[in-house]
Amino acid sequence: MKNTLIAPSVLAADFANLQRDIEMINNSEADWFHIDIMDGVFVPNISFGMPVLAAIAKHAKKTIDVHLMIVDPDRYIKTFADLGANVLTVHYEACPHLHRTLQAIKAEGMKAGVALNPHTNVDLLEDVIDDIDLVCIMGVNPGFGGQSFIENTYAKVQKLKHLIHRNGAKTVIEIDGGVTNKNAVQLVNSGADVLVAGSYVFNADNPIQTIVDLKKLTCL
Repeated sequence: MKNTLIAPSVLAADFANLQRDIEMINNSEADWFHIDIMDGVFVPNISFGMPVLAAIAKHAKKTIDVHLMIVDPDRYIKTFADLGANVLTVHYEACPHLHRTLQAIKAEGMKAGVALNPHTNVDLLEDVIDDIDLVCIMGVNPGFGGQSFIENTYAKVQKLKHLIHRNGAKTVIEIDGGVTNKNAVQLVNSGADVLVAGSYVFNADNPIQTIVDLKKLTCL
């Protein structure tokens, strides 16, 4: 039986009640916290800064999965390790020296992730796939929550899974953006291991039950 990991995206939480929402994730069947860091340069939006991440990390009792949507992420690798990130994901499009960046993340004791924008071909990871712990496939254009899912994502996940198997790598595949109960099963069948769900969880009448239902649906 496949145990798909569910990672609620804190970007969709109620910032006026952040501790309440962090505790909700702690007490739910979710596996990870997914935290988006945006700089307003790499993507047209700004999200959490370091103090907010530090506050989240203080209360979080599960894996902290940090997704950097920023330019020049190398500058902050040690900072995010010190703040408690367990997985640190950088964008392929923001890293001219990706191999070096991956090594720097691992040197700080974190798992190294690479995110791909919708237009970026998975074949570009061929030469570094053995060094990548997680590939984050964007199911929407990065920068804002609540967008419609891009249908080409399924084929992209299948292609990436094939690349991982061909190279004998242990890389896991994460989907970020537009995940709901309508596409979760097809994503897992295509090869996804981790599903990031933001507004689908936090806008639900009962987020805890929504996570339970998503987990049941995807543990095939």
